[in-house]
Amino acid sequence: MASGTPEVPEGSAPEAPANAPPDAATVLVVDDEPSNVASLEKIFQREGMRVLTAENAKSALDLARAHRVQVVLTDLMMPGVSGLELLRALKQATPDTEVVVMTAYGTVETAVQAMREGAYDFVEKPLKRMNIVKSVKKAAERQSLVTENRSLKSEIARLTTHEIVGSSPALRRVLEIATQAAPSSATVLILGESGTGKELLARFIHERSSRSKGPFVAVNCAAIPESILEAELFGHERGAFTGAFARREGRFAKATGGTLFLDEIGELSPAVQVKLLRVLQEGEYEPVGGDTVRADVRIVAATNKDLRAEVSASRFREDLFYRLNVIAVTAPPLRARRDDIPLLVDHFLGKYCKKNGRPRIEAPAEVIAQLTEYTWPGNVRELENVIERAVVLCRAQRLELSDLPDTLHEAPNVEPSSVTFSVGTPLDEVERRLLRETLRFAKGDKSVAAQLLGISTRTIYRKLGEMEGAEPKEAPNPAK
Repeated sequence: MASGTPEVPEGSAPEAPANAPPDAATVLVVDDEPSNVASLEKIFQREGMRVLTAENAKSALDLARAHRVQVVLTDLMMPGVSGLELLRALKQATPDTEVVVMTAYGTVETAVQAMREGAYDFVEKPLKRMNIVKSVKKAAERQSLVTENRSLKSEIARLTTHEIVGSSPALRRVLEIATQAAPSSATVLILGESGTGKELLARFIHERSSRSKGPFVAVNCAAIPESILEAELFGHERGAFTGAFARREGRFAKATGGTLFLDEIGELSPAVQVKLLRVLQEGEYEPVGGDTVRADVRIVAATNKDLRAEVSASRFREDLFYRLNVIAVTAPPLRARRDDIPLLVDHFLGKYCKKNGRPRIEAPAEVIAQLTEYTWPGNVRELENVIERAVVLCRAQRLELSDLPDTLHEAPNVEPSSVTFSVGTPLDEVERRLLRETLRFAKGDKSVAAQLLGISTRTIYRKLGEMEGAEPKEAPNPAK
């Protein structure tokens, strides 16, 4: 047995497990002495680990880049590139990988230097099986804890960034529907004006679904040129069209196991509408120039358009609309949830004070009142921009009215007019006038009117149909 070769108990050599556990750690053994590599490989296989081996630093670095390696166990003294140089390269290429170095008698100082440069531990030769296994297992546990900690921090940051803020009745109704719909596999269509937080609502649904551990892939259909949207969504094969020099996965493939959010879906071209309809009906699609692929995604779509009107104008397929409109949710405009404005202001002040590295700024009552009275045509997105601007320009620790943009002072606040009725007015007439006034205030947007009245959009359409049917018809002219 070569010098430094770890002791393996006599008897038949242990074989690698046929199927290592899914959570088994992977250790990469690097040594220019083949007998050392063979002995270490058998030891770690018996411990239930996956084992990769390399006889030089270059091969080791290639393997570490190509595989998910938890621990690299490397000899320090190797011809060519040393173990210390390999350590430095690994910390650049795969910083999460832990490194344990093996050192012969007389090179302990070099091992200490390796520890200073990021090695987890070092073991001296001749190697003892118990020592080497203990060191590598502890390194693997540390790597797992570091990775888990980073994942938790990332998740916390993600949830904080995509938090839905508010408790108004209009928002609560929407969140109740979204919460009920989330665990199902049904397609969800989110309606609402620009800036109302439709993507936040889509993420809310994804995070409460059975696909929450899968990816959430968002696509703004209006932001991608029509000529390449099909390839972006479904992918393409090499040579499928001019400029397709390599195979490329589409957004459907990237969202496998998760949720695909199609924003501004009303902007899809007729050709892409047909392909999307097939996905919804058959659960499959074809990459450009490729073969049929099964689609393992949940689709959540959003639009600020009236898709029923688009269908009537033959700009949107009726069959696709009904496939998308399984569960419809309307994100309420900010003017329909004014009670949430103080909460949103507080949230955005915290966010942008932290982002700009300044102490927390407070919003006094007169500022909150001014913000609450404004009609917010740009909705929550506009409010966020106003608060970010105010944080940057504010010179004190309290916002002043002068920190708000002129538009908030000058723009008329269009409030719904009062609707009065005489005692004895028929109930049908009360309903008719109230509905018309609400639609006028909502600028004809039936989804907004439904939110303001606390009814469904479908009810609005039904009431309008009944009203049209009740309008007095022109009396026939007997002379004709």
